Amino acid sequence: MCELCNNPNHVLPPKADKPFIPLNIAVLTVSDTRTLDEDTSGQYLSDSITKAGHTLIDRKLTTDDIYQIRAVMSAWIADPNVHAIISTGGTGFYHRDNMPEAVSVLFDKEVAGFGEMFRLLSKDDIGMSTLQSRAVAGMANSTAIFCLPGSTGACRTGWEGILSEQLDNRTRPCNFVPHLMRQNPIHD
Repeated sequence: MCELCNNPNHVLPPKADKPFIPLNIAVLTVSDTRTLDEDTSGQYLSDSITKAGHTLIDRKLTTDDIYQIRAVMSAWIADPNVHAIISTGGTGFYHRDNMPEAVSVLFDKEVAGFGEMFRLLSKDDIGMSTLQSRAVAGMANSTAIFCLPGSTGACRTGWEGILSEQLDNRTRPCNFVPHLMRQNPIHD
């Protein structure tokens, strides 16, 4: 039985029998009120990344300013040592929630299914309030970018329900790892 959809006719393929490839992942917290010391969501993501065997290559906090967000994201996108970026915060509907507007213009390709899957998984925790989540993802310069809401619960849903599998090269039938190749190639 599928552990994601509980359909007895659907079975997820097992993880491939090959060595794990650790990724270099950066975490960005977007907040006008928190500091890094108070950032439980960014800390959760950082801990989860390293616990999974990946490397936390950088962690920053910036205000919810479109141009500050783009500056940090652009630097990481240009860095061949950063394979993926996970952000937390700035995805709601308040006037200072600017993450989707800040990053969407940086995407070479949008990963539309990410926001859809995140809202589907979030419905179990927060009900129809999930409609107000503007979680987005995309690819830019062979860097995967995933933007999650600011709550620790939302980060847990995103990491445990989607990202931990999609950033693992052993996940079948597909994952993001083969798409994260450039000057510092990852061989899958």
